[in-house]
Amino acid sequence: MTLPIPQSEAIENPDKLVTVGKYIESVDAHMAKGMLESAGIECFLQGENANSLLGAAFRARLLVHKQDEATAREILGAPDATQPEDYASE
Repeated sequence: MTLPIPQSEAIENPDKLVTVGKYIESVDAHMAKGMLESAGIECFLQGENANSLLGAAFRARLLVHKQDEATAREILGAPDATQPEDYASE
């Protein structure tokens, strides 16, 4: 079993992480995070409390390690890496 990487360390090395989901509602972000964690994928939420400041202006980003991206997207049913990074129109 590997030890979890502290979130501060994960954010300091963003080149090792990719975004696999963006969520307006915190509960949706936590449900997706729970799905990945139950599958054994280490993940992090970034900005999960920001949207409480200004409604739908901010989205929580669900981040995973690059090597877990394909599996995470499959579990979440998220678009693959060929889709644009910014899903602001969705």
